[in-house]
Amino acid sequence: MTDRLDNAAVTEALAAEALEVDSGLWRGSRKKADVSFVVILNDNEADVDQLVSGLRKSLDSLDARAEVVFVDDGSSDRTFERLSRAIEEFDQVRAVRLRSRSGEAAALDAGLSQSSGDVVVYFTARVRPNPEQLAALVAKIRQGYDLVIGWRHPRRDSRLNQIISKMFNRMVAWLTGLKLHDINSGVFAARREVLESIPFYGDLNNFIAVMADRFGYKIAEVQIEQLPGRFRQSRYVREYLQRLLDIITVIFLTRYSKKPLHFLGFLGAVFSLVGGVISAYLFFYRLFGFGGIAGRPLMLLGALLLVIGIQMISIGLLGEMIIFTHARDIREYSIEKVIGN
Repeated sequence: MTDRLDNAAVTEALAAEALEVDSGLWRGSRKKADVSFVVILNDNEADVDQLVSGLRKSLDSLDARAEVVFVDDGSSDRTFERLSRAIEEFDQVRAVRLRSRSGEAAALDAGLSQSSGDVVVYFTARVRPNPEQLAALVAKIRQGYDLVIGWRHPRRDSRLNQIISKMFNRMVAWLTGLKLHDINSGVFAARREVLESIPFYGDLNNFIAVMADRFGYKIAEVQIEQLPGRFRQSRYVREYLQRLLDIITVIFLTRYSKKPLHFLGFLGAVFSLVGGVISAYLFFYRLFGFGGIAGRPLMLLGALLLVIGIQMISIGLLGEMIIFTHARDIREYSIEKVIGN
């Protein structure tokens, strides 16, 4: 809850100061929409016209009042200028430009602050989904689901990207129990309440489905065609390490956010136990005169494991103290329905 309040404060600051919103870029009268499309752009100047054209067709196929919010995440090219011209005849659309590149999670949060729909359809232009098929996500939401992930199929990006994505999805499914084909597709539709109840920052927008599943929301996936074009390659070891760390973060936040000692204390106890056994063995080894232990690597390993174990338990206890002082602000449940007086 505290994270969400902090996130809301950041959003308010973005909306008030860090955003450049040209009131002339709002086309049509500002009415509350049923469906809001939030589209993230970053150096997509060449794709703007095709994207706007596809969204027009997608909105025409919806039997609902819809709006589009484009968020330019600090593009270094002329994406925003191209977008300004492309939406001149497009009703119910808003274009927002962030002063600097803030990341997709921050851009999504900024887009939410400028939208009004009870259903939010989000995608980032870098994954090039077919915008004419986005209505299928909304149709699935109307069937009673709370979050619908767009499964890119068929995919048009490189074979390397597809292999890495498949491995990533299998790892997430194994660690979290949530089995989806394309959890980090960058395309989804969700009820607004889902996005308002889940804190996301950094790169955690890729794991909204995992956190939504933790809160008990109903999740589905729908196949969305990926259009051909230029795609960014996943080549750097740093990116893989960041994804692994993100997975660890999500597991910790969804399982141990209110009981950090269960996680850190368990690991600390294991390290302490192993270190204690090693140290006890060396103690009796020296006590009964079997030989010297000075300078032996085993002695250093035992001492190191003991120190690490005690430190992890201590950090877990500090985490428990922090959680205790903020426990009333942390909500680990989501109410679906209340009936009666």
